[in-house]
This record gives sequence, C-alpha cells and structure tokens, in this order.
Amino acid sequence: MTEEITALTNQHNWSLVPQPPNKPLLGCKWTFKTKLLPNGQVDRYKARLVALGYNQQFDINYTEIFSPVAKMPTIRLLLTIALNRKWSIHQLDVSNAFLHGDLQDDIYMRQPPRFVDPENLDLVCKLHKSLYGLKQAPRQWFHKLTMFLQTQGFRFSRSDPSLLIFHKAHIQIYFLIYVDDFLVTGNDNSAIQHILGQLQAQFALKQLGQISLFLGIQVIQSTNGYFLTQQHYAMKILYDAGYANCKPAPTPVTPASKHEQSTDSPFHDPTLYRKLARSLQYLTITRPDIAFATNVVCQRMQDPTDQDFKALKRLLRYIKGTVTYGLPITTSPLELRSYTDADWASDAFDRKSISGYCTFLGPNLISWTIKKQVTVAKSSTEAEYRSLTAAIFEVI
Repeated sequence: MTEEITALTNQHNWSLVPQPPNKPLLGCKWTFKTKLLPNGQVDRYKARLVALGYNQQFDINYTEIFSPVAKMPTIRLLLTIALNRKWSIHQLDVSNAFLHGDLQDDIYMRQPPRFVDPENLDLVCKLHKSLYGLKQAPRQWFHKLTMFLQTQGFRFSRSDPSLLIFHKAHIQIYFLIYVDDFLVTGNDNSAIQHILGQLQAQFALKQLGQISLFLGIQVIQSTNGYFLTQQHYAMKILYDAGYANCKPAPTPVTPASKHEQSTDSPFHDPTLYRKLARSLQYLTITRPDIAFATNVVCQRMQDPTDQDFKALKRLLRYIKGTVTYGLPITTSPLELRSYTDADWASDAFDRKSISGYCTFLGPNLISWTIKKQVTVAKSSTEAEYRSLTAAIFEVI
C-alpha cells in the first residue's frame, strides 16, 4: 500500500482542495491480489487504490470511455511474421499504466483509506491524472501512449488500431498494445532499443525480455518455432469447477441431432454455469478444437438447464484429457488460405444457422470463428454466402 501511494504521489495524481459545491464526490478503496507464475508459485503481492467509478455521471465527470485492445488474430499474425523473418520479440510492461493518463474532466475523490492527511481532514482529492476504476482511465492511457508513439514516427495500422507501425528507410518496427502489455518486434534492434529508451524516460517501463507469458498465454520457444498454450489456465478452470480429477472424455461434445429447445429443469446454480462458460471462451484463444462446443455452451448462458450443464461437464472432461494441447506456430512460406462453412438452420428453436471459418498463414492457424448468424437464412446457399462474407471481411 505504501508503494502504491508513493507511486501516486510521484505521479502527482491529485492535489488536496476544498470540496466544491454541486460536484459529485467519488469514493475509493484498496484492492489486493496475489500474482502467480505459470507454475503456481507466488510472484508478488499487489495492492492497488481504485476509484469507485460506478458513481460517475455521464457528461459531468466523464464522456468518452472506449479504448481498443489488440485482436487475437493480430497477435498470432505478428508472432508468425516475426518468426519467419527471424526477428526477436520484446515483451514490455508498464507499472501503474492508468496513472499516466491525463484527465480532461473535473473529478473529485475522497482521500484514500488509511492515508488521510491528519492536518487536512476536510479536504478532498482533485484528480489530475487517471486512476484505476475511473470509466475513462483506459481511454486516457491509450491516448497518451499512442500520442507519444506518434511523435516518434509510428502510425496506426489500418486493420487494428492497437498495432502501430514504424517504417522509415529500411527500418520496420511493430508495436502491439494490449492495455499495459506490449509486444515490440522489428528488423533493427538498435532502433528498437532507442525507442525503448524513449519510452523508459516517459513511462515506468519494465522490459521482460523475450516473449514467454503474454496475457496468460505461455509462449514456449523451440527449434521449430513457438507453441502457444494455456495449460495452467485450463487446470485452474478444472480446479474451480471441481473437475481436477475427473475422468477424461474423448470428444468435446456427444453426437446429437439438431439443437432443440430444452424442456429439462433449470440448473440450480446459473452463476457457476456462466462463470465456467466465460472462462472457456478465453481458453479458446489457443484451443480451436473446443470453439464449437464452447459456442454451444455459451448460447445457453441466460437460462441454463441440467441438460446444458451436462454438455458443459462433457467439455470439461475433454479438456482434462487434452490439457497440454495448444497452438503451434512454425516457419514456412506464408501463403494465406481461408476455409468457410455453414450449418443451415442448425438450431431447431430459432432456425438460425451457424457460420464457421478458419484462416491459415502458411501452416499456422491465425484466425477462426464459430458464430450463430444474426438473422434466419432462407436457404443453405444464403447461409453459406453469409459465412463466406464474414470470412472475406476478416481476410481483408
């Protein structure tokens, strides 16, 4: 807690002022988290001061809040290109990233618990920079970081605003942003080190070396390339669900007819069902083999039944037997290929079709989607064309 307050003080995040009349006053609280390594060992203990941003009022102390994050296909694509061009990939992190964002709105907050100034008990904090918990904090941080990178010669990618590209003479540098985690790669290491030095002078940058663990995804390097796996995350899902020692299943779903509206009794704990379904969604980042089964499970999140939970248990048992599975990225000619398919009127209840496509760059699977179509297709041809359209959009 003392380290967090020291960081806030050094950043000049607020100043103590009398509370102005007719201005909303936000509260704040401390949150604590134990950061773990992939092997389960404790990395560090972290305390963070969080503003109670849920009390903010639109157009009074916030307006725009959207902040983009890198798409997963962009991350896989960047790893593939860097591997084939034999570029090193640097992983970076910023300490207290959101604290760097400058605020344009007048926001007042109570003094932090346990760190109230005894000589100024009646004063409140007027925030000058963003704080965790504020609605606009991610946007202000992204704006400040990207504005700085643009002064260094970077430009936004047309396909993903979280990817910035530096291209001058023979030098190419790619800078990928996912909130406060970055990947940097390029063909000139001296130019990369110069950029990192500029970032270090501006922000509290931590260089984590070669990529190894990014967004909870383990990146295992070998002579053949990279192997992306979420084995530790899969084990956590099984442990939280109570299936760490369950019997493995050979397939993620059972052979069945068209999905029909269930007449089974409602599942007794829908919160648990939704929690596991959301966790499985994140696991599909490196597990395309469970994408379809996860899509089916997530369609029942609103009102899950006992039969739906049986399908979810089947998927968990399959994950138990394939916990070491992942996504390989290897070197080869980078030929782009995409495949599409559609299952017409696969849901017997709403008669909607399922679209599916996958895109390869060389032998590397970089993008895939399993999604129910928004409207009802009148024919199998129409369903196929809609799936094809989605795939073409992704390729472009």
